[in-house]
Amino acid sequence: MSKVYVAGIGATKIDEHWEKGIRDLMVEAALNAIKDAGIEKKEIEAIFVGNMSSGYLQGQEHLGSLLATWLGIPGVAANKVEAACASGGAAVHNAFLAVKSGVYDCVLVVGVEKLTDAITSDATDALIMAEDQEYVAFTGASFVALNAFVYRAYMKKYQAKQEDIALFAVHDHKYAANNPLAQYQKPITLEEVLKSPMVADPVRLLESAPLGDGSAALVLCSEKKLKELQNRDVLVELAGSSVSTEIFSVHDRTDLTSIGATVKASRKAFQMAGVEPKNVNVVEVHDAFTVLGVIHLEDLGFAERGSGWKLLKEGQLEKDGKIPTNTMGGLKARGHPVGATGVYQVYDVVTQLRGEAGKNQVDGAEVGLAQNVGGVGGTVAVNILKRVR
Repeated sequence: MSKVYVAGIGATKIDEHWEKGIRDLMVEAALNAIKDAGIEKKEIEAIFVGNMSSGYLQGQEHLGSLLATWLGIPGVAANKVEAACASGGAAVHNAFLAVKSGVYDCVLVVGVEKLTDAITSDATDALIMAEDQEYVAFTGASFVALNAFVYRAYMKKYQAKQEDIALFAVHDHKYAANNPLAQYQKPITLEEVLKSPMVADPVRLLESAPLGDGSAALVLCSEKKLKELQNRDVLVELAGSSVSTEIFSVHDRTDLTSIGATVKASRKAFQMAGVEPKNVNVVEVHDAFTVLGVIHLEDLGFAERGSGWKLLKEGQLEKDGKIPTNTMGGLKARGHPVGATGVYQVYDVVTQLRGEAGKNQVDGAEVGLAQNVGGVGGTVAVNILKRVR
């Protein structure tokens, strides 16, 4: 089987893109990645599009063929990948398998979502589709409410304080301030977070990832194809990629403070990549809500159970800390266009491994991990990347 390399990356700024449709965002990110890879469009053999809610919010499905047509390369294999908020990470995984298997030498993976055109109630309805419509959504529970249950369970089980967990939002905004693609390029204080409106007790508004529009893209290629390019001093290998599922609904799980899918997917990805948590230099976790960022650090093996918040409080998530995390702003401040988020995370890791993260650069970063979550952990994709030269 071939090794898989990230030959090119591209993205749009995450924002309220009132002037751009979903196809515009996809094409912009894709062309940026193709240009970065130094290839011609005709060299793309397959396209994988990660998206959650285009059918419901834009009335538009069949995104693979749509993108192929608007890129001017009809005829290539193309399809949409949907796994709720993990759609982007799952699309990366499918593209990885396509190249790893030897079926294709050069594929394009694009994540895209357009949320701000929708009224809030419609966006809320779209997000709760990540849960069971028949047994959960019909009760009126929102996606935020489900995560509030998790938040309360974590604080009760581990005697954690909200002011310590809420620091995750402050951390993300600090780094987003230096990221030109971030939705919110503004630092915030812990006091501002704790005084922000309550969304679902105990979740505060500034502990929640915002709605936004955006698209990110990657060109993945095989060793054979990479030898044809010879256009980059730094090479990044997608060395491990895994997707796992958990019991679908939170109320059916025995422990609300851990996501089994993260544990399973990460351990398999670590094994594939031939690394351990101690070898990872930069991490992107799916902090749609602050408490999730803390829990993910524990599930990924970077902290003991109940102590993920301590890494945050001790400064170990900083760019010069023990495990630099969300160094481009995370979901909270870089933004969370749900179906695109998993691709943005890989984009951010690649930026670090290439040494192109500017003021947010982690010195000597050689191994990076991106964790993308669908629903409240119903699906988790973990992608591990290595700088190989």
